[in-house]
Amino acid sequence: MRVFVAMGQCLMPLATICLLSGCQKVAPAAAKAKLPEVFIASPTEEVITEVEEFTGRTMAVSTVEVRARVTGYLDSIQFTDGADVKQGDLLAEVDPRSYQAELDKAEAAAAQAAARLERMSRQLTRARKLIETKTISQEDFELAESDHREAIANLDAMVASKDAAALNLSFTKITAPIDGQISRRLVDPGNLIKADDTPLATIVSRNPIHAYFDVDERTVLRIRRLIQQGTIKSARDSETTVRIGLADEEGFPLEGVINFVDNQIEATTGTLRLRAVINNEQRFLSPGMFVRVQVPIGIPHPALLIREEALGSDQGQRFVYLVDDSSKIQYQRVKIGMARGNLRVIESGVKLTDKIVVTGLQRVRPGVEVTTKPYVLPGEPEVPPATAPAIVPAAAAEKAAESKPSETSKD
Repeated sequence: MRVFVAMGQCLMPLATICLLSGCQKVAPAAAKAKLPEVFIASPTEEVITEVEEFTGRTMAVSTVEVRARVTGYLDSIQFTDGADVKQGDLLAEVDPRSYQAELDKAEAAAAQAAARLERMSRQLTRARKLIETKTISQEDFELAESDHREAIANLDAMVASKDAAALNLSFTKITAPIDGQISRRLVDPGNLIKADDTPLATIVSRNPIHAYFDVDERTVLRIRRLIQQGTIKSARDSETTVRIGLADEEGFPLEGVINFVDNQIEATTGTLRLRAVINNEQRFLSPGMFVRVQVPIGIPHPALLIREEALGSDQGQRFVYLVDDSSKIQYQRVKIGMARGNLRVIESGVKLTDKIVVTGLQRVRPGVEVTTKPYVLPGEPEVPPATAPAIVPAAAAEKAAESKPSETSKD
C-alpha cells in the first residue's frame, strides 16, 4: 500500500509535464504583406499648338438708341417688341401738325421773298437804263443795286427756313438707322418726347457679332517676345483665328478672327483688351453672352501628355510617381504646360518610356514596392487582346476557381 502511494506520487509530476507540453503549439510563420496595387500608363506624344484661355463677353457690332429728332407728342408705335427691323423701316410717329404748319409758313415766306426779288430785279433793270441817260442819280442807282442784293439774300434765307421746316417734318417719322433686332418700346403713345433726349428703343445688329476679352500682362509679354523672335506673327499684321466656347459647352466649337488689339494696358486690371469677330448667321449668339476664348500661341510642336489625375502637388510643386524596373516607386518633379481635355502637357521631367502611376497615388510613397496594372479608360478593354491576357480581379478569380470542376471529377 505504501509502495503504490509512492509510485502514484512520482507519476503525477510526470503526467503534469506531459500534459503541459502537449498543449503547446508551434506558432506559424507571419504571412507576407500584400503589395500595394497601382494602375500605370506611359505618356502619349502628340503634335500640339499651345493655347491660352480667356473669358469675355459678346457685344453687338452696332448698337443704336432710337431717339426722336424733334419734340412733340408720340402718336404711334409701328414696330413689334423684339422684332427684326431693316434700315429705313418706320418705327414711330410724332404728331406732325405743328411741323406741317411751320413748313407751310416757311413756304409762304419763301414765295414772298421770291416775289420781292422779282420786283427788285425789274427795278434794277430800269435803274441801269436811267443811269445811262443821267435821269437818276448815282445814289438812287446804288440803292437799287443794294435792294436787289438784299432781296437775293432774303430769298436764300427763306428757302433755308423752308428746308429746315421740311426736315423737321420728316423727323416726325422715326425710322430704323440700321438692320438688327429691336428691343421693347420704352415710351407709349401719348407721351411727350424731347428731341435727342427721350430714348424710344434700342437696336442691335446680330450678324456678325463681337467677342471682347482681356489678356493678362504676363501673357502679353510672352506673346510679344515670340513676335520679336519671329516665331509668330502679330494679330495686327495677320489674321489670327481663335476658338470660342459658350458657358454650357465643354469644348470650343465656334471660331472667330481677332480684328482689334487695344493700344494700351489697363492700369487698374493689368490686362490688354482684344476683340474677335464671329460669324453669327444662325443668330445663336446674343450680345452680353459669356464666352471662353482659346487663343493659339506659338507653332505646332510635339509634346508629351499624361492624365491629369496622375499629377500630385507638393508645396506648389507638381510631381508624378514613376515605377522603375524593380517595381519600386520613384518621386519625380515635373513642369506642366497647357491642359488638353483630361490630359496635361508635360514640358520636362518625364520620358515617353516612363511608367507613371495614374491611380492609387495615396497608397504609395517613394521607395515602396508595388504591383502594377495597365490603366484603361472606362468603357475600353482593359488590355488589348494581342498584348496580354485579360486581367481578372482576385475575388472573381477565386470564385471562378471554386466553381470550376476538378480534373478528377471529369474522369
